[in-house]
Amino acid sequence: MELESRYGTVRPGGRTARVRAAVLQAAGDALVEHGLDGLDLADVARRAEVGKTTVYRRWSTTTGLIADLLVDMAEQSTPRTDSGSLDEDLRANARLVVRTLTDPRQGALFKAMIAAATCDERTAAALHRFYATRIEEWAGCVEAAVERGEVPEGTDPHEVIRAVSAPLYYRLLASGDPLDESVADRAAAAAATAARAGVYRA
Repeated sequence: MELESRYGTVRPGGRTARVRAAVLQAAGDALVEHGLDGLDLADVARRAEVGKTTVYRRWSTTTGLIADLLVDMAEQSTPRTDSGSLDEDLRANARLVVRTLTDPRQGALFKAMIAAATCDERTAAALHRFYATRIEEWAGCVEAAVERGEVPEGTDPHEVIRAVSAPLYYRLLASGDPLDESVADRAAAAAATAARAGVYRA
């Protein structure tokens, strides 16, 4: 996933990499503690123990910082599984989503970023790119299922992966109902059943 380099998204090395890691960690901490409204570049610089000019020069705005946080999350995300079974792969995907969304830090970060995306186009674009990257990563398990004959030819892999996570995000953002492995497994099973029935054929 590529974002504009002015958002600090070029993968650096050495001291530059350490500065980026420290700033992103500090930005995540600030988002968890205070939400988007409390995110301030000067405070992030203080937390990261780097110069304010470094942060302002590299990231420019809080939007730029959030965008780079999303890039980092995509870079660090767990790769898809390849179990040889669509049901198992979708279950692994759903459980990963639940673990992420229920994690005290990651869940809070995603809520803050989704909230930011509703009112800022650049943050929305960064969030959309993040999810496009993750969906593309996991779409491979559906493509493999098509090749094995588990689901019909013409099945849209991206739609299947979206169907797995959609009810999980609904619980996080709308209903507030519990998120656990049983919920993840049910979402995965529903998506797999629908895929086998041809629901997601293009």
